[in-house]
Amino acid sequence: MLCCVMLCCVLCVMLTYYVMRTLLNFFVFLLSACSDIKVSKHLWSLEQRLSNQKDVFQSLHSSVPQVQDVNTSNRLSFVEQRVFNLIDVIQLLNDSLKHIQDTDTSNRLLSVEQRVSSLTDATQLLSDSLRHTEEMANDLHQLKLAVGNNKDQLTSVTKTLKKLSVIDSLSKSVAAIKCTIKLILNNSSDAGDCCPVGWTGFESSCYFFSSESQSWNESRDWCETQQAHLIILHTDKQWDFVINQTIPQYFWVGLSDWRTGSWEWVDQTLYTVERRRWKPGQPDNWAHHGHGPGNEDCAHLHKDGRLNDQHCSIKERFICQKDNLRV
Repeated sequence: MLCCVMLCCVLCVMLTYYVMRTLLNFFVFLLSACSDIKVSKHLWSLEQRLSNQKDVFQSLHSSVPQVQDVNTSNRLSFVEQRVFNLIDVIQLLNDSLKHIQDTDTSNRLLSVEQRVSSLTDATQLLSDSLRHTEEMANDLHQLKLAVGNNKDQLTSVTKTLKKLSVIDSLSKSVAAIKCTIKLILNNSSDAGDCCPVGWTGFESSCYFFSSESQSWNESRDWCETQQAHLIILHTDKQWDFVINQTIPQYFWVGLSDWRTGSWEWVDQTLYTVERRRWKPGQPDNWAHHGHGPGNEDCAHLHKDGRLNDQHCSIKERFICQKDNLRV
């Protein structure tokens, strides 16, 4: 009987040692295999081995019913309870490991999905940028072609302008020669003989006194189309000549202060106000003229031959001036 008890105790000790060793190996394996995708298979194998040991223990437990030693029975019960506790711990660890694996897998999948989404967005952006770059390259190519064509056209236009400039210069020279010949043949010094038809000559200039009315800006532009400008008055002789032609009508002259606030001629030379040439109290820059925005910024010859400032939009006659054709 004593031998049986001793044998049973030895077996219990061996079983306890084996279970503890197995549990230790499990913890070592658990720590080394947390990130391994095959951990579930190893855990299942471990559970199988532990289950087998449990069966062995149950067999040993049933083979010693004749043992009457209370102390031995208690020790066996204690070992059995520890084995069951270890099984519960292993099961708990298994569940925790599965949860960790599921959470880690879920987090990894979420991270992968986010990276795939980011890569998709980056790919789309790159595709759009590439398409935009191709469009810009095509536009640049078309622009180069257009610039090349325009360059050829510009060269052609430049050559044409040079030819026209030469022709214009020759035409003026011919007109001047004709004027000089006419003066010689007529034994005359009248500058009017060297002015276009409809223009009046005085000293070295030709003057056009319009019969139609336009605004100051329109008058200026029309004079420029005739290679002339709104009249600029300098000498007393010129003033006397012009006044004799204009009284009792109103005529625009080439004087204004709209550009800088100071009075100047159309060639942008400054004008010093001569009170004797202006009507009394003028220029007054009157703002209550009733002709829209702006003040009285343009000068005209009053019907009495003196200057007065007027709103530039008023339509009046005008005087153009240019050099005569005399050589």
